[in-house]
Amino acid sequence: MKTLEYYRKGCLKQQTELYRILMSFNDPEEAIQLFLNQHAMLHSSKMAHTESWSFEDEVFSDLSEDQIRRIPRNCFHSVAWLIWHIARCEDITMNLLVAGSPQILHRDNWLEKMKITECDTGNAMDEEGVANLSNTVDIEALRAYRVAIGRRTREIVKQIQPEELRQKVEPSRLQQVRDEGAVVEAANGILDYWGRRNIAGLLLMPATRHNLVHLNEALQLKRRVQ
Repeated sequence: MKTLEYYRKGCLKQQTELYRILMSFNDPEEAIQLFLNQHAMLHSSKMAHTESWSFEDEVFSDLSEDQIRRIPRNCFHSVAWLIWHIARCEDITMNLLVAGSPQILHRDNWLEKMKITECDTGNAMDEEGVANLSNTVDIEALRAYRVAIGRRTREIVKQIQPEELRQKVEPSRLQQVRDEGAVVEAANGILDYWGRRNIAGLLLMPATRHNLVHLNEALQLKRRVQ
């Protein structure tokens, strides 16, 4: 019987292979397919309608709503906050920076559905802000929002042309992130980081590796709250 650790190590190995293939630019079709495979594993199984193991589903399994919201002693985040954070980073980078399209957040009243007002990535959020979001966000709506983001990401990635993988982010798109308040001034370092990446780099970080890193963190939180 395959264990959680088997699948988790498989994700790490796959991320290494994705980096190698994407950044070599030698086989764009294989790179995109490997991206889609890993991306599906890092989202709820509802997102891509696949039978592959889901890291997000694994994190949420056997957790009560109180446990999802709880910030363990000597920790900075809750599972709820981490899911919101990785969702925001993927929404912003894939839509505003890669596709030049509106954020999913601003479609279908997602802020209202999630019962929050925060629209940035949360990178500069203080302890009180993390606690407030953890306590107020609608968990079901949050997970549905992330499903919508994941599906849109897949639409975008399937349309990327091989030559686009080498392209840097357009400065006007970085400015749009600022204008929309998607990254606050205190967290401008993350925007500078994204601005130095090409499209292939954004597919790695944040669309896959960033998700993987924080899902691993969420798994550790799960063990602390159970």
